[in-house]
Amino acid sequence: QVQLVESGGGLVHAGGSLNLSCAASGFTFSYYAIGWFRQAPGKEREGVSCIVTSTGFTYYADSVKGRFSISRDNAKNTVYLQMDSLKPEDTAVYYCAADLIYNDYCNTLVSGMDYWGQGTQVTVSS
Repeated sequence: QVQLVESGGGLVHAGGSLNLSCAASGFTFSYYAIGWFRQAPGKEREGVSCIVTSTGFTYYADSVKGRFSISRDNAKNTVYLQMDSLKPEDTAVYYCAADLIYNDYCNTLVSGMDYWGQGTQVTVSS
């Protein structure tokens, strides 16, 4: 069955780094884009970044541009989110999601994702 499993979350001080992983199985990885999303308490889920697994095309939300970097390892069906210069406002549950795409672009529309992981908590202390 389809699975997306996030890992790598934790507690870090402001200015620190974390590297999240999203391991995918049960579907043809190369047909999909993988996105990272986050949801803070009391707030709506928002898109952070995405990558087209076949071409490497990437997108970043303005709030994380220059601090976060998304990458993929197609041999391992895994997408990574390297998060540097973390801020307290980055605190949230981080989810990865898969989007079946028919072009070379990705987006982070929550309603457009086909599969979701269970999430991993990221807490940034000030």
